[in-house]
Amino acid sequence: MKEFDQDKEISEINMTPFVDIVLVILIIFMATATFMVEGKIPVNLPKAKTSERTTVSTKPVVVAIKKDGTILIDNNVISGNLESALSKVANKDSTIVLQASKDTPFQNVVSVIDACRELGINKYMIETKKE
Repeated sequence: MKEFDQDKEISEINMTPFVDIVLVILIIFMATATFMVEGKIPVNLPKAKTSERTTVSTKPVVVAIKKDGTILIDNNVISGNLESALSKVANKDSTIVLQASKDTPFQNVVSVIDACRELGINKYMIETKKE
């Protein structure tokens, strides 16, 4: 019969405590991580008492209009025809989020909505700040 020798080293390392520590560290990193914020365009949004939070199933196309009339689509300044620029990034199923400064002339907002309708895009939202 073979005797058990207390002086023999263990041939395997117990991985359970290591896995526990790694999972705890992973949870700590996930809880304290700063989340990436999309680039924002400095637009002074108008306020509305009846604004509501909506969710969109696909990533919306953000169209921002600054008070000087500059139009940006997904943070890119467009030069030239608005309809052709919109058609490159949006289709009929896209949702357009319209961000217009409260100082923007209303004609600029109407022009963007008109361009959306010309392309057959009927889902658009106007972003506001809740009062």
